[in-house]
This record gives sequence, structure tokens and C-alpha cells, in this order.
Amino acid sequence: MNEKTKALAKAWLTKGNKKPFTLEDFCFGKQLEFVKDKSPFATAVCSVRAGKTTGCAADLVHTALGRAGIVCLYITLNRLSAKRIIWPDLVKICREYNLGAKINESELSISLQNGSRIYVSGAKDKSEIEKFRGLALALCYIDECQAFRSYIQELVDEVIAKRLFDYAGRLRLIGTPGPVPVGYFYDCSQSNRWSHHYWTMFDNPWLPIKSGMSHEEILQRELDRKGVTREDPSIQRECFGRWAFDPNSLVFRYNAELNHFEQLPQTKGEWTYVIGCDIGFTDADAICVIGWNEQTKEAYLIDELVTHKQGITELATQLEGFIKRYNPLRVVMDTGGLGQKIAEEIRKRYALPISPAEKARKFEYIEILNDALRTRRFFARKSSRFAEDCRLVEWDRDNPNPDGKPKIKDTFHSDICDAVLYAFREALHWLHEEPKAVTKPYTDKWYKEQQDEMYNQAWERQRRAEDDEENYYSSDF
Repeated sequence: MNEKTKALAKAWLTKGNKKPFTLEDFCFGKQLEFVKDKSPFATAVCSVRAGKTTGCAADLVHTALGRAGIVCLYITLNRLSAKRIIWPDLVKICREYNLGAKINESELSISLQNGSRIYVSGAKDKSEIEKFRGLALALCYIDECQAFRSYIQELVDEVIAKRLFDYAGRLRLIGTPGPVPVGYFYDCSQSNRWSHHYWTMFDNPWLPIKSGMSHEEILQRELDRKGVTREDPSIQRECFGRWAFDPNSLVFRYNAELNHFEQLPQTKGEWTYVIGCDIGFTDADAICVIGWNEQTKEAYLIDELVTHKQGITELATQLEGFIKRYNPLRVVMDTGGLGQKIAEEIRKRYALPISPAEKARKFEYIEILNDALRTRRFFARKSSRFAEDCRLVEWDRDNPNPDGKPKIKDTFHSDICDAVLYAFREALHWLHEEPKAVTKPYTDKWYKEQQDEMYNQAWERQRRAEDDEENYYSSDF
């Protein structure tokens, strides 16, 4: 550890309650460069444990202290994540530096004595971005940007950017590289219209202090645990903060080059449909329609709908509309937990034919769906919610289930992917058999086939006769 790092650690560990809050005492080199950047728009692409969120907290407090009556905002995927990620750091700064702040735990807000406020919030879907329209912002951080759906572009372009006008405010997008180098955050991190910053866990001086291990020792321990090398995509992303395509970390293997379709195939056979429904995770309901033609072995995600914050009546009305339109073979719904009561209520009150979705052996059916994606037996439009979510749902390799079964990360949940999985389990497209080719009569090929068939029939009669004779003489009279 160099002398500058030692001095920084000592300053942090020995500061008194009367010590004024300064960015220089709180942030290390590359953190400090980022938070002191005067550019209106900046990105920070970092590894895990790089201290990016700690830097955010310091900047939010410093900015709020430096100018009276302003508003600073921190946004991440949802309110619970925001409370877990940054709220403890904000509260710690306010209390340890005796800032005299009024801390409101219920609304996750901090009011300073100069009239400035800091808000901590989540934006889990498009409907939640509306709540930020009334704010005039001096500083806004959007964290974990790699895990946002495409609505982050509307959040930035249509809402936050315009809220910065009053105070010539700053916007910061921060995150760790995702498993697929695409999306709004990736585009911004490559754009010359944004100022860019990059640092990793190797730049964080607090890791050796807290762990008692060097950065290299921490990395080697992780390599040994995973049984991989430094070149492994997950290591490149998580430890070195580099964009690296990492398909093995994704739960669902949708590939637009293989699985996108523009129009359904124009075949003469009849189409059959299955409807899948996932009851709201954090108040979201997802409905999908999977269809297949009797003349093919492929299934298609034909329709989908994801709705937040709706009641049973609205859900039942949506399902009724899908049923009337598609006349499905089956309608399956997640009946786990409160889902069973909701499904039963819909069956009784609205007379809709709902069956419980099969949820056992989930991971086996994920692999079956992935095999259908790999072999081009399942298709979905690349603009679909399903296709978008497929690049965000990841395996939790670091925290597997106690029984050894794989675990899905809880940082991002997709309702539509679950609905598709429920419906896909009921699809019968795999039963299709290609019709045998009919040979034109009285051709050389036809005569040969007839001769072979007569020979096989004669051979089979002879074999049966021999079996009957053997059984006769071996009988016990």
C-alpha cells in the first residue's frame, strides 16, 4: 500500500465528529476525478467492489451542502435496492460529520439545514418515471444502469435531462458491464457526447484495509473458487469492468439472429395457441400467447402484455380478450402463493378456463426452452419484452441454492419470461411429424419399393412360422 493510500485510510479511520466533510478526505483518486467532473453528462463503468456507490453518496452530500435549496436525486432499479445500496452510506455521512440533517426513513429523503434535499428512489418500470417530472435537479445519479430495460432512455431523455435545466445540473450513469454489450447504458458509455470514467476494484484502497488481503490475492481467491482464468467473461466484467459477451451467465438464450421473426409462416395448416400468465411480481402481471402450426415443429411468441399495478378485474378483462381472440388450447397461470386465490376468483367470477401452471422441474424446462432457441424451434420478435428481458436475467453463480440447484439473481426479475416458460411447457409443436414422401406409381423407384415391401412381409411371415413351430415342440404336455 503506498503512502497516499495509507494517509487516506488514516484520515478516514481517525476523523473526528467535528471534521468538515470534504470530497478529498472521502474519495480516492479515480472516484474523486469522477465526482469532480464538471461535464453535464458522464458515465462510470466499473467492476464490482470499486466503490462507485460510495462515491455517489459523497457527491450527493457535497453538492447538496454546497448550494442552498437544491434537489439531488439517486435512482436505481427499485426502491428496495436503493435503500440497500446507497441509503446506509448517506445516513452514515450525515451522522458522522454532524451535518444536522433531517433523515426521513419512510420516504428515503434527507433534508439539510440549507434547505437542500437528497432523494433516494427506484424506477422499476416505465410507469414510475413519471414521479420525477416535478423535480428541478442539480444532480442525478442513475445506478445499476446495465440492468435497466429500454425505458431508461425515456427516463433520461424525456424526464431527467429536462429537470436539469433550472440549475444547469449534472447527470451521471453508473454501472457494471452487463453480459451482453448492448443497450442504452452501453451506447452512452461509448458515445463522444458523454464524459467517461472507468475504474475497478484494483483502484479501491479500502479493499485491502477491510479484507487484510491484497487486490491480487482477492482476485486469485475468486479465480480458484470459480475454477476459471482471468480471461473468463464473468471475471472480465465483474473484476476488470470490461464489456465482454458472457452468454453463459444468461438464463434464457434468446439470440435475435437465430430467433427473430417478422411474420408468421404462411402455411395451410391450423394454428393452435396456449396462453401463459404470471401473477405480478412487485405489482406486474404478464400474459403471453404461444402458437404453432400443425404443419411445422416451430413455436412462436405471438403476443404478450405486461401491466403494472392493476386489479383482478383488469387482469380478468385482459385474459378474456386474449381467450376470445385466440381460442387457446389451454390457459395456464402461476397459482403459487396468492396466485391460487386470484386464479380461483377469476374462474368463479368470470368463468374463464384457467389451469395451474406446472412449476416443478423449472430449471429442466429452462434448458428445454434454451434448446428450442438454439435449434431455431422457438421464435420471438427482437422488439418483444421477452427478447429484451432475456439479456437481463442472469444466473447467480456466486450464491447457489443449498441443494446445489442453480439460482437466478434477484437483482432483476422478468414476469414475461416466467409467463413464456409456463406456456412453452404446454405447447405441443414437437408432436408434428413430417409426412412421408409418396413415390410416383410405376416408376423404377416405385417397383423397387414394392419388391422390398413384399420381401419384408414374406420374411416376417417365415419368422412367425418358425417361432410358432418352436413354441409347439417346446410346450409341456
